[in-house]
Amino acid sequence: MTPLVWTTELGDITVGLERPLLLVAVPIVVVLVWALIFRGATGTAGTRSRRLLLASRVVVVLLLVVAAAGPYTVMTRQTDGDPRVTLLVDESDSMAVSSFTASTLASDIEAEGIPVTVSTIARGDESALGDALAANLRPDGTVVIVSDGQVTRGRSLASAATLARDLNATVNAVPLSADDAEQYVTINGPAKTSAGVENAFLARVDGVSPDEATTVEMVIEIDGEEVAREMVQSPANVEFIKTFETTGVHRITARIDGTDEYDRNNVYYKSVRVVEPPRVLYISRGDYPFRDYLSELYEVDTADRVPSDLSRYHAVVLQDMDVDDVGDIDTLQRFVIDGGGLLVVGGRNSFENGDYDGSSLASMLPVTTGEGAEQTTNLVFAIDVSGSAESGMRVQKSVALTALDQLGDENQVGIVGFNYLAYEVSPLQPLGTNRESTADLIRRLESGGATDIAVGLRGAAQQLGNRQGTIILISDGHDRFEDAASVADQLGRNGVRVITIGTGPSPNEETLRAIAQASGGNYLRADETNRLRILFGGASRQYAGDGLTIVNQNDFVTAGVELTTNPGNVNDVAIRRGANFLVAADDGTPAVATWRYGLGRVATITTFGNDGSLDGLLTRPDSLLLTKSTNFVIGDPERKAEGVTDVRDTRVGSAVTVVYRGESRPEETGNLSFSAVGPGTYEATVVPTEQGYRDVLDTEFAVNYPAEYGGFGTSTALDAAVADTGGRLYGPDDAAEIATSARDNAAGVKPVRDEWAVYFVLIAFLVYLGEVLLRRVQVYRGRTQSEGGLI
Repeated sequence: MTPLVWTTELGDITVGLERPLLLVAVPIVVVLVWALIFRGATGTAGTRSRRLLLASRVVVVLLLVVAAAGPYTVMTRQTDGDPRVTLLVDESDSMAVSSFTASTLASDIEAEGIPVTVSTIARGDESALGDALAANLRPDGTVVIVSDGQVTRGRSLASAATLARDLNATVNAVPLSADDAEQYVTINGPAKTSAGVENAFLARVDGVSPDEATTVEMVIEIDGEEVAREMVQSPANVEFIKTFETTGVHRITARIDGTDEYDRNNVYYKSVRVVEPPRVLYISRGDYPFRDYLSELYEVDTADRVPSDLSRYHAVVLQDMDVDDVGDIDTLQRFVIDGGGLLVVGGRNSFENGDYDGSSLASMLPVTTGEGAEQTTNLVFAIDVSGSAESGMRVQKSVALTALDQLGDENQVGIVGFNYLAYEVSPLQPLGTNRESTADLIRRLESGGATDIAVGLRGAAQQLGNRQGTIILISDGHDRFEDAASVADQLGRNGVRVITIGTGPSPNEETLRAIAQASGGNYLRADETNRLRILFGGASRQYAGDGLTIVNQNDFVTAGVELTTNPGNVNDVAIRRGANFLVAADDGTPAVATWRYGLGRVATITTFGNDGSLDGLLTRPDSLLLTKSTNFVIGDPERKAEGVTDVRDTRVGSAVTVVYRGESRPEETGNLSFSAVGPGTYEATVVPTEQGYRDVLDTEFAVNYPAEYGGFGTSTALDAAVADTGGRLYGPDDAAEIATSARDNAAGVKPVRDEWAVYFVLIAFLVYLGEVLLRRVQVYRGRTQSEGGLI
């Protein structure tokens, strides 16, 4: 067992012993020395000489015991440190567009007198740059990464940058310009659709080129038939529309011509599974054109009330219905709980005009009636005050103050600041009487420290306690999102939503979106804080917009939707806690809202025209909102089918799961072995090795080139990692500047520990030697008859 360390402070110096218990030996050894010198003493030596001998021996023993106890001191002083440069070289395939060689840079840095360690951190078609960067960090070290920053697996560069800040390490980069052209093509669009439904697809060509622009020919084929051929200047998008009339898997292939480094990324494959149109039950007492609109997309049955059997349908649509006219609401409720969909469209006979308040129908909806707009909400601001936010702290405070100004007086508002720790700035309290004092506390925030968004979310959640509410996270997002997203997901399960607001010169929107979506919240840019007024403005901060406003553009229903019309009327409803507020009317009322009810999905559309219809929402481009709202409540159009195989498109070398739903386990085919994961559900995993289309059971899927060949040029994530750690972007010829930076980073005022044991041993030896020499002199001078030199 290691003895306890003893320390004491002498001004600015800390004095300590590593093994203080050894000092217990001092009195024992002193007694032994006394006994050797005095006990049974004989000879000519006098008492005075023996006492002097005892004193010298005690001093020697004391010095040796203290040396064995491990004496040390700690004091702060200016040091040059140990300047070194770690050169991390990315040799993955995406770097082939540059002819730069890192060995030349390493030699030039060493010529400046700085040792260089060169490590290859990526090869071939995989780039785990974040993992490699984290593994090569050292306290106060300087890392120079020669890479394009295109991460294809492992931890993100933002996560590695957080670790670098914790270690006071600096990440620098040498971004390289392209010496060769390299283009790649991709296709985006639905993976599953219904026969007869119009679908939009987007083929994109992108890449790098040493010239200003590269022109390529793009050819698009659907089921082997050419549908488009265009000369495009990279980067460019080619949009195309396709309505599939037959069910089954259809193939979409995009090709570009090119004489660049790689051929495998000149073609992209996409599979689209087309199924029978889902069956929808439309119920209304009026004659509205929405029924005809739905009939163009789905198999639609019409009724004037809910029947007792809904097993045939994927979803039920109610339009402008009084609650007393709906029919069998109990059957409808069981239908939704068991996984069915419900879309409720408003009008002059529904919601507040249809006695919904307090009914079983109202309990299923994401909006409420009869509660008015004044709804108290618990809101906690989690404001990033870390070092990464320092350069934009003035903007950060301005955004927080603007956001605060959007909130109604009836809200309960608290403030938490965070870096790697969370600090309560203001407790949760009524905003109306504390608005100015809360704003003043925000103005007085100061920045510093590393970033840990997860800590900030936990601190805000702690302030909420057991209360439901909303956390407004204000940050640049430069942190590992995995931990924060996990915390946000748990908060969402507990009824707490996170709204993220991106700030700073280059906010990490991907991270902030992921955090918001994990909790069921939404992401806002710094200039979109007025949307908080829609959600939390209340009576004192009523929203006044111009037409319909998309509140959350990250949701399935609203993504890609463009709204150009305003029906002009809206039912008097309020958003229910836990629901998704997607579109607001011009007075801030929720015009479109969704949520999950049991296993099912429910959406409401509460805006309508003067004639009670959906007015301009039935025409393009606004009609996409209606289509996606209906598709949301339908969910998986094949969920009622059996004997169905589902598998998504993947890439070479990436595992993909094959899911089969049926009464019995499918027979093994190829290398696939299915295992039961639930009643009537079986899964198998396959890792494809070749590009193209691959068959599995009754379906097929597309296999594309590895992600390494779908990203060229310097990524913004690399720029952000450099900025977060106070690093620099260097050129290939900046060896002298890199060496100077390494010296500066290593030097500084630091606590330095000095060990003193060897000095105590040396002094003990000198005392002993001096005492022996003194006795020898006494003998030579004839002042003693003793050979030992004692008088």
